[in-house]
This record gives sequence, C-alpha cells and structure tokens, in this order.
Amino acid sequence: VQLQASGGGLVQAGGSRSLSCAASGSIFRINAMGWYRQAPGKQRELVARITSTSSTDYADSVKGRFTISVDNAKNTVYLQMNSLKPEDTAVYYCNAAIRPNSYSYAEYDYWGQGTLVTVSS
Repeated sequence: VQLQASGGGLVQAGGSRSLSCAASGSIFRINAMGWYRQAPGKQRELVARITSTSSTDYADSVKGRFTISVDNAKNTVYLQMNSLKPEDTAVYYCNAAIRPNSYSYAEYDYWGQGTLVTVSS
C-alpha cells in the first residue's frame, strides 16, 4: 500500500490551500484516513481524521478553518485549509488505517511521504 500526498506549498497568512492523498495497492477496506503535521522542533500531531462511517475529528487549533473529506471511489482524502496562520506551517503527513484483504480483520497503519505547507506572515 502506498499513500501519495500532494498540494503543499507556500501560502500567505489568511489564504487557503488544499491537500490530497491517494491510497493505492492492496486495499480491501479503508477504515480511516487522516492528516497529521509536524512543525520544526515539535512532535507530530493529529490535524484531522475521518472514518469509514464519516465520523470526523479535528485538532482544536484547526476547528472551523480546516475541513477533511474523502472520495471513497478514489481512495483519496482531502484537507481543505482556510484562514491559514503562520503557526500552521509544518510538514503534513497523510495516514490511513487499512485492511488489506478480506481474509483477516487485521488493520495496518500507512503513512504518506509528507508535504510541506509554509504560511508566510
């Protein structure tokens, strides 16, 4: 299974940016997909997560500004980021909890390569 993230770049404070992450490979079911971020000198933190039942979870710092969505047909998760702030600057990683086949209920965590979002003040 591979996760390919895209959409990072430089954006001015107050602006918007959209990230996408497509999962490919041996996938029977995607139980959840999400976005994490890691700023320089800080630990990786959850930004937003969406489950197969469309339940969502957001970090308090992004509530009301970021929206996570998923296209199940494309195995792709999106993160729409609005009203960006300099403190949103980080490498954003997509994550997926995937059941690879129908023979087992085992679920595995996969990570994308990270995409850098830089918000200038």
